Amino acid sequence: MPRGMRGYGRGFYPSYGFYGILDLLLLIGILYFLIKLFLVALPYAIGLVVLLLLREFLRQGLRGRFF
Repeated sequence: MPRGMRGYGRGFYPSYGFYGILDLLLLIGILYFLIKLFLVALPYAIGLVVLLLLREFLRQGLRGRFF
């Protein structure tokens, strides 16, 4: 059970002091990692979508449906 939780259904009591700062730093680190991961993966995802659309367009030709 995470620090600051006093039991199920009884509400959330925030942690103060050293553990509160530690929890905050951990959350900031996780968010930083996820944002960096998203920025690295975004060009690959866009490239994959472009390649799939191009393949579909070339397979159907100008006379067929696009999707």
